[in-house]
Amino acid sequence: MFQISSQFDGGNINVIDATSPSNIRLSIHKDHQSDFYQWFYFRLSNAKGQLCVLHIENAGGAAYPKGWDNYQVAASYDREHWFRVGTHYKDERLTIQHIPETDCIYFAYFAPYSLERHHDLIARVTQHDDVNLHVPGLTLDGRDIDLLTIGQAAADKKNIWVIARQHPGETMAEWLVEGMLDRLLDSTDALSRSLRERAVFHIVPNMNPDGSYRGHLRTNAAGINLNRQWDNPTVDTSPEVFFIRHRMIETGVDMVLDVHGDEALPYNFIAGTEGIPDFSDRQRQLLFRFKNTLEKTNPDFQTQYGYPVNPAGKANLSFCSNQLAARFDCLAMTLEQPFKDTANTPQPETGWSPPRAKKLGASLLEATADIIDVL
Repeated sequence: MFQISSQFDGGNINVIDATSPSNIRLSIHKDHQSDFYQWFYFRLSNAKGQLCVLHIENAGGAAYPKGWDNYQVAASYDREHWFRVGTHYKDERLTIQHIPETDCIYFAYFAPYSLERHHDLIARVTQHDDVNLHVPGLTLDGRDIDLLTIGQAAADKKNIWVIARQHPGETMAEWLVEGMLDRLLDSTDALSRSLRERAVFHIVPNMNPDGSYRGHLRTNAAGINLNRQWDNPTVDTSPEVFFIRHRMIETGVDMVLDVHGDEALPYNFIAGTEGIPDFSDRQRQLLFRFKNTLEKTNPDFQTQYGYPVNPAGKANLSFCSNQLAARFDCLAMTLEQPFKDTANTPQPETGWSPPRAKKLGASLLEATADIIDVL
């Protein structure tokens, strides 16, 4: 008898009815103490060779229903290689059709990045002599907030911050950071060696480990959207932001990249902070130069499509990049990746995927090197 389960790290699904593989009825759990939902991750077992039709019946009420348009579910037999399977959205219901080749297949909104892999990443990179691990505080569930510092502080060095997964369901953000770290710590890469000589990198691979483990789309253990807390974070509701922001104040910030995923837009793009009070020509020129260098470096990145630019003085200062750009007069950017495939450089078998996200992370170092001396 086939079975569906999600009682594991990052799992999320509710089984309404699973009496027939041709009509499996499912729904997605909401984030704890929140109305957000869209992330799902579950295992289907003992259905080898059978046509399985799975309906996620509450898809129409998800946080971003436009995200289902032209979307294909991610699937994996080994949880290493993720591919896309037949999916369509109609009448507010997301339907997946697939014939499993083995008795165990996983389905997810995007390729998961588990806390176990996160800990493996931390353990691996901290073996490098130039890397220090800091835990500035704990989450509400008592988990470490991991901050990697690469390089030793000096008066002539820039402070570059990279944070990922404020929204835990945006797993492509941590895949990107893994790719960036792999290149940054490559002793044979001349550009990376040069960057480490000129800057200290402060990297938070996962800002929201509680939400990640709980299978949340967008919030922490208290149902709080961390990317609306940067103007006034508290230990009681958003310790993740409270402790990291405090550390930023101690070190200073010359550049910050806040890494996310966008449900609806099939593009990689960067949103700037043009709407903050006193957005300067220097900040504008740095933003333009960074984006254009990245576009030349990585064909999966583009500058034509993205979010509308906020009118001058109308930016929401509770957002991470807006708050930090205003506070530190620095280059602050929000990098968005798609949950779908990229419309301009499609790869239908995998869509946007961990290997592509990691390559984009590595390419970010070229754009950083291009502006580091004028930050």
